[in-house]
Amino acid sequence: MEFGPRRATVVTQGADMEEQSNRPTWSRQIEFTLAGIGCAVGLGNVWRFPYLCYRSGGGAFLVPYLFMLIVLGIPLLYMELTVGQFTRRGPVHALAIVCPLLKGVGIASVAISFIMSTYYNVVITWALYYLFSSFQAPLPWQSCNNTWNTPNCTNHATNSSYSSTASQEFFKYKMLEQTSGVEEAGTIRWQLFLILLLAWILIYLCIFKGVKSTGKVVYFTALFPYVILIALLINNVQLPGALNGITFFIVPKWDKLLSVEVWVNAAAQIFNSIGIGFGSLLAMSSYNSFNNNVLKDTLTISIINSVTSILAGFVIFSAFGYMSHLQGIPVSDLAVDGPGLVYVVYPQAFANMPVAQLWAVMFFFMLLCLGLDSEFAMVEVLVTSFMDEFYQNLIKFFKRKELFVLAVCGAAFLLGIPLVMQVGIYVFQLMDHYTAIVSIMFLAFFEVIAICWSYGVTRLSDNLEEMTGKRANIFFRLCWLIVDPVLITVILIFSIIQFKPARYEDYIFPPWAQGIGWVIAMASIVWIPLGAVHTLWVLPGSIMQKLKLSLTPYTLNEISKMPYYERGGRNGDPVVAVISSNVHLPEKPPIETNL
Repeated sequence: MEFGPRRATVVTQGADMEEQSNRPTWSRQIEFTLAGIGCAVGLGNVWRFPYLCYRSGGGAFLVPYLFMLIVLGIPLLYMELTVGQFTRRGPVHALAIVCPLLKGVGIASVAISFIMSTYYNVVITWALYYLFSSFQAPLPWQSCNNTWNTPNCTNHATNSSYSSTASQEFFKYKMLEQTSGVEEAGTIRWQLFLILLLAWILIYLCIFKGVKSTGKVVYFTALFPYVILIALLINNVQLPGALNGITFFIVPKWDKLLSVEVWVNAAAQIFNSIGIGFGSLLAMSSYNSFNNNVLKDTLTISIINSVTSILAGFVIFSAFGYMSHLQGIPVSDLAVDGPGLVYVVYPQAFANMPVAQLWAVMFFFMLLCLGLDSEFAMVEVLVTSFMDEFYQNLIKFFKRKELFVLAVCGAAFLLGIPLVMQVGIYVFQLMDHYTAIVSIMFLAFFEVIAICWSYGVTRLSDNLEEMTGKRANIFFRLCWLIVDPVLITVILIFSIIQFKPARYEDYIFPPWAQGIGWVIAMASIVWIPLGAVHTLWVLPGSIMQKLKLSLTPYTLNEISKMPYYERGGRNGDPVVAVISSNVHLPEKPPIETNL
C-alpha cells in the first residue's frame, strides 16, 4: 500500500533547512564504511557464531547462514542505509517520516540501543579486567594454587559436574565473586566498578566530537582485530590436535538442516550480528553525503561481517582441537554458550600455549576493540536521535554537544552499576535474554512493515535513484516486498512458540525476576503502540482520514508547519488533499547542495 505522492521528500524550509545544512558528515566515506564494519562486527562474531555452528551441524550451518545473509541480511541493511542517508535523520525522525503511524519503532530502537549499551559495556569491562590480569606470570587462571580456588578445582576439563576448571573458578570466584542467585545481591566489586568507569571514559573520548572523532578512532578499532585474529589463527593451526577442532567446525552434518530451529538460528544470527532494527547503522548513515553509493557500503559491511564470523570460528575451534588433544575429551564437551566461550574456555587454551601472556594480551585487546566500536554505535543512536529532536533545547541547557554526550555516558554508567555487583552476571543474563532475543524481533517486524509495505518499495527505489542514479534491482524489490516480511513473520512466530525463560547455566530465574525481564523487554516494545496512538491523536479529521494520513509519508512534517486554524482544511478542501499538495519534490533537493 502506498499513499500520497510517489516521489515525496522533505521540504526543508526555515529551521529544518538550516538544521539539515549544518548536519555534520563523515570526513571521508571510508570512515563510515569502517564504522559500519566496527558496529556490525562485535563480540557476537567471536562467541555466538562458533557456538551456533557446532550446535547446528558444523559446516551444514553455513548453508542456512549464507542463505539468510543473501535474502535477509543484505536487503534489510540496504533498506536501513537508504532510509538513513535519504532522510538524513536518526531512527526516530526517519521512521516518523516514512510511516507516521509506526514512528514508535524508531523510538523503540533508540530505547533498545540504550538498554543494550548499559550492559554491553560490562562485557568490555570484563575484557579490560582479563587484559590487566594477563600481564602476570603465570596467568592467574593457569593453576588451582590461588586463594579463590575451591577443593573441587582441576587443571583439566572433565565431564564431572562436581569439579570445575581453574579458568571457570577465576571467572566466577575471582573476577565476578558471583552469588548463588539473583535473590542475593552481594556487594559492589570495586575493581570492576573502576574498570567500568574507565570503559565509559574510553567511550566518551572516542565519540564526544561526534562522527569527526568516531571516524578517526574506527581506523584502529575496526582494522586491528583482524591483525590479531590472523596472528592467532597462524599460531593455533600449528598446535597439535588443531585439525580435529577445525574438522569438527566445518564438516557438515546434513541431517541437521531438516530442523526448523537451525534455519531460525541462522536468521537470528544474521539479524543480531549485522544489527538490523537497532538503529545504529541507520543513524550512522544519516551522516553520509547525499549521493553516496549505498549498495557498495551494504555489501562491504555485510560480507566482511560474515567473513569475520567464519574466520573467528577457525580461530576458536583450532584452539578447541588443541585442548581436546591435551585433555583427551571430545571437542563437543568444551564449547559453552555466551561469555563463557571467551572468558572461560579460550583462556584455558592460552594457559597451555607457548608465550601464554602474549596471546592472552592480544586476544583480550582484540575483544576490547571489537566491543568498543559496537558500543560507539549504540551510544551514537541515542545522541543522534536526541540532537535531531531537541537540538535547540539541548544546546541551550548543556551549551555544548560534548557535555550532552557526557551526560548520556554518565547516565549509562550509573545504570550499569548493578552489573558490577556480585549479582551482576545474573542481571546481565536477564537483560541480554529479554533485550536481544525478545524485543529485537518485534522491532524488526514492525520496521519492515513500516518501510517495505507502508512507505513502499517503489518510493524506496525512487529515493535510491535520486541519490545514486540507479533504482533497486528486481532481487532487492522482491526481497523487500515479499521474502523478508514473510521470513521475519515466521521467525517471530517461531521465537514466541519456542520461547524459554531466562536461565544462567543450571540456575533458573524465579518468576519475579522473569517479570522484571518482561518489564525490560516492554521498555522498548511499548513505544510502538504509544507512538501509533499519539500519531492518530495529533492528526486532524475523521478516524478514516487520520488512518490514511498516518500511513502517508511526511504527514507529521507538514502538520507541524501548518497554522492550527488550517488543520481542518482550506476552502473546503479535505485535509488529506491539503497535506498532499504541500508534500512535493523540489527541482533540486535543498539539502543536496549543502553536502
